[in-house]
Amino acid sequence: KVYAKMAAKSQARALVMTLLVISLERTACFVLAGPGGALTRALLRPTGTAARSSSTHAAWRAQADNILVLDHFNLNHLKGQHDVLKAFYSETLGCAIDPRKEENVEKGRKTLWMNLGINQLHLPEADEAQVLDGRFVIAYPDLDAAVERLTRAPALLASTMFAWERLDDNRVSVTCPWGNTFELIAGARDPRGVQPGADSTPAAMPEVLVHVPHASNMEGIARFYAKLVGASVSLEDGTVRVRCGLYQTLVFAEQPSGVQVEHSDYHVSMYVEDFPGIFQRMEALGLMFVNPRFSRQARTLEEAVDQCMFRILDIVDPDRPEAGPIVQLEHEIRSPRKADGSKYKSCPLEIPQKA
Repeated sequence: KVYAKMAAKSQARALVMTLLVISLERTACFVLAGPGGALTRALLRPTGTAARSSSTHAAWRAQADNILVLDHFNLNHLKGQHDVLKAFYSETLGCAIDPRKEENVEKGRKTLWMNLGINQLHLPEADEAQVLDGRFVIAYPDLDAAVERLTRAPALLASTMFAWERLDDNRVSVTCPWGNTFELIAGARDPRGVQPGADSTPAAMPEVLVHVPHASNMEGIARFYAKLVGASVSLEDGTVRVRCGLYQTLVFAEQPSGVQVEHSDYHVSMYVEDFPGIFQRMEALGLMFVNPRFSRQARTLEEAVDQCMFRILDIVDPDRPEAGPIVQLEHEIRSPRKADGSKYKSCPLEIPQKA
């Protein structure tokens, strides 16, 4: 079976990855500085499949990591406020409503998917709205035009937490009706693909920033994404930056002492290249997670390949997994290809055929 061959190749890659990680550690991939030789900066490069490049597609050739794209972030909105949801995300931010959830617009309830170029926000309803302890960054081809939309926001948003402020010529801070923070910047689209339906005014979601409690093991977070996921990761001044394809970054920022950090069961979704290998490395550390909220579930590699996805919840230090989670953030890790090698229907990327 195709998935069995993928798994066998992945085991070989895992061995290569282990050897490369040892090599990196021996060649001082960490720069030590400060009192007592504290780690203040690190750069971990991907290994295994992530270190190879494809010759099939120009944009794909530039792809250096296992993470291909941060596809969407799933965030609950308050049940019964579909009108507010559309007024903010569609009319004010200019997101395009994905046609796959268009029927829910007519119903005035349930989940809407809001498209931002190649990226999405999935917005199901719940009895309590979720607020990311962090920030979303949204890029616009014309930031001044985006500001003009904010000045014409629908009146019904006035009774919510909606607010905005132009921080400088290049940045605008926006608070959503339920308290989520967005930073609007100027930026271009990811040329590798697009979500279905009408064009969105936002070009992309180039960054998602997640807050982490003070004194957290930031080195462990960096090692999690470098060793287990195979992403390029940098660590500097208490901030971990995980490269998610060519145009995005997932950021973990340590907060000052005394600042409380609290995360909910929202989740981030990403497409990856070495899907079986990442599954095996996560499974080896007991990190598999099944969310009963969703019908698509995977407990084994065979189920994951069949469903083109699996989930993890705990971010741990792979060098000290027994210490438990550093932070919990649910990840839906997706394969861009089905078991037969064809493209998975929901993947927004233009996927070159595998040899």
